[in-house]
Amino acid sequence: MKIYTRTGDSGDTALFDGTRVLKSDGRVAAYGDLDELNAWLGFACAQLEEGDLVGQIQQIQRDLFAVGARLADPRHRIADRVTKAAVTAEDIVRLERWIDEYDANIPALRRFILAGGSQAGAALHVARTVCRRAERAMVQLGEGAFEIELLHYVNRLSDLLFTMARAVNHRAGLPEIEW
Repeated sequence: MKIYTRTGDSGDTALFDGTRVLKSDGRVAAYGDLDELNAWLGFACAQLEEGDLVGQIQQIQRDLFAVGARLADPRHRIADRVTKAAVTAEDIVRLERWIDEYDANIPALRRFILAGGSQAGAALHVARTVCRRAERAMVQLGEGAFEIELLHYVNRLSDLLFTMARAVNHRAGLPEIEW
């Protein structure tokens, strides 16, 4: 299979159901933001030692492929049996559990903090902002454009990425700079 198809040379692309849309379409923009988020998570992983964070981030990267697949499927034609392309309430609970675990091991947040710290921490802060942009792009698609669990997942993910950035910097012994 070749990496190039030439089918998008005129500025359009195909959704999962075969519908052709402009590459500026809101749906394409939303899953494009998720793709950028996925790349930033890969960059953050490259800065980390093996451990809990790396495994969790790789799971999140897999989840983001599922969210993107669902966004690229406006007529909901991905079969239910394709479980790797699903995001469920259990996935959201998993993110909440991770947030609680990290939060229990870092100082309580008293004020806003400046993004930064270690390379991995800074990359996770960038990932958080890209995640928020993806969330806004999803909201712009309107009610009923996708399963609501996808929006819940992305919302919770931005909270997790903030908490992960703080945990990475705390583990590195780097102080948070308050605003």
